[in-house]
Amino acid sequence: MVGLFVLFVAFVVTFPLYTTGYDVRVLTTILMYVVLAVSWAMFSGSTGYMSLAPAAFFGIGMYIMPVLQNSLPFPVIIIVVALLAFVLALLVGLVTLRLRGIYFAIFTFGLVVLMSELSYYIDARLGHSRGRFTIGVDENVLLYLMLALAVATLLTVYFIRRSRYGLALLSIGGNEEAAAHMGVNTTNVKVIFFAISAIFMGAAGVITAPALMYIDNRVAFTTFYSFMPIVMAIFGGMGHFLGPVVGAAIFGYLEKTLRDQLQAYFMLGFGIMLAVVILFLPNGLVGLAPTLQGKLREVMAKLRKGGRTEQHANT
Repeated sequence: MVGLFVLFVAFVVTFPLYTTGYDVRVLTTILMYVVLAVSWAMFSGSTGYMSLAPAAFFGIGMYIMPVLQNSLPFPVIIIVVALLAFVLALLVGLVTLRLRGIYFAIFTFGLVVLMSELSYYIDARLGHSRGRFTIGVDENVLLYLMLALAVATLLTVYFIRRSRYGLALLSIGGNEEAAAHMGVNTTNVKVIFFAISAIFMGAAGVITAPALMYIDNRVAFTTFYSFMPIVMAIFGGMGHFLGPVVGAAIFGYLEKTLRDQLQAYFMLGFGIMLAVVILFLPNGLVGLAPTLQGKLREVMAKLRKGGRTEQHANT
């Protein structure tokens, strides 16, 4: 696992040396989706709370980046937005994470709509304009920043899963009442990790903004960025550490290439793939390997049993 991780980082670091600008943009997009899918799965995949808020935190990063671009250095904007997303998620979590099921999902989806309308009001009423142009940032710089963010996200999730907090999150997903009776402060755990996941989403929005060149409320707070991380995590297998990464890599590549080359079939292709995964791969692509191994063992056991039966018959 560690060797594979190091090879992947080395591949991304050297990628601009032997490819074109378009391929760099595709890889940056894939890494962006890795951040969104993994950070979403950090909270929702473990607790079972279906959050539709990724577009809200991601959109904050995209929206604020052009607002602060003339006042602060780009790396500082990333840190500022990450902290802002953390605080917003903390406040939202304190209010909403006492809700469960469909009520929590509806509220988080409403947060995306609220942020979109609020940003539109700020632009139209206070700024007397709609949207802003972004200052260009070198594509290789964006790639390396997104790589650093993806590595930070993966390491955070890895260490959380191996800690007692990871056990607490899983116990909430298994049976929240039982977890509370065992002494887990379920509300605090949910709020804190909901806010931690928002840090990476907000930072990803800042890094993505310069590549789009123009940002308004419809671009920043599109609900597309709320549903795509969910689809990717399910497709890859959100019960596994590498599941969201695999799902984000495949869907990120397809999203970028289909949008650019076959835009008319973009949503149709995604819908078909999602239906196939839900029907035939409930544990995602990563979960397919243990299933195949189990079936292979069953077949081998039957063959051995048949061989022994034949031997006894001959004897």
